[in-house]
Amino acid sequence: MKKINLILLLSLITGITIAQNKTLKVWPNGAPNDNGMTEPEEKYDGVRVRNVSEAEMYVFTPDAEINTGAAVVICPGGGYWIEAMDHEGYDIARFLQDKGITGIVLKYRLPYENHEVPSSDLRQAIRIVRANAKEWGIKPEKIGIAGSSAGGHLASTAGTVFDYGNKESTDKIKQQSCRPDFMLLLYPVITMNEEYTHMGSRENLIGKGYNKDLVRKYSNELNVSAETPPTFLVLADDDTAVPPKNSISFYLKLKEFNVPAEMHIFQKGGHGFGIRKNDIPADNWPILFVDWLNEIEIIE
Repeated sequence: MKKINLILLLSLITGITIAQNKTLKVWPNGAPNDNGMTEPEEKYDGVRVRNVSEAEMYVFTPDAEINTGAAVVICPGGGYWIEAMDHEGYDIARFLQDKGITGIVLKYRLPYENHEVPSSDLRQAIRIVRANAKEWGIKPEKIGIAGSSAGGHLASTAGTVFDYGNKESTDKIKQQSCRPDFMLLLYPVITMNEEYTHMGSRENLIGKGYNKDLVRKYSNELNVSAETPPTFLVLADDDTAVPPKNSISFYLKLKEFNVPAEMHIFQKGGHGFGIRKNDIPADNWPILFVDWLNEIEIIE
């Protein structure tokens, strides 16, 4: 029996399904920019990765009978120097998949010496999902993004600075809007303001020292507009790595522009809890997020 058939047979016998449906390169013909990384990609401490020089997408499609048509592109955190692909990536995708939502984990290129690299990867990933929406069982108006910690900064960057595609282009992907339809931000880094940013993320993204223009460009609370998508924020009051003021300042800016938003500040949870079972109230955020998606009519 061929190996693939044996795997399928075992999955039927044990009831275990192969959750990940496809893997795609974000830039199959080469990226338009470079992060200068020449060392081989390295995995450590489970499935954390570093030295990322090629962006990939891992697609987790729900069964057809429960598919809601919604999708979420997920950006793991890691201070812009590693990516926590497990509890801030694959595990979130599997949870969404079980709820009828396509989860798409983005292994984005880390910035190293080019601050534009991560956000260009995320915007391209959103365009790819829209271009393939029909084929993947996704509704193009129900594509959101999620991010944890520095991944939350990346998500909020793409959620506040975007375009609606080039309709004159002959390239199907370039025609697509990269504006997300909603955002999930988990204990996100939002600002580059040294008063309350996460300095490690800031230095890894825009370098050491003080570059006024880059600090302004990537302080995402200052980039909110009436076109910013509805946002769901999750954080813990005892987070000592990324001060809660990051999320709070973003929420207040959303309210200035009447953007629908919901924020949950849990008493305990610290930083980086992801979707792990830690026996704390913050473990309930995934169900609250699905309820919110119902409220804003992304799913029914």
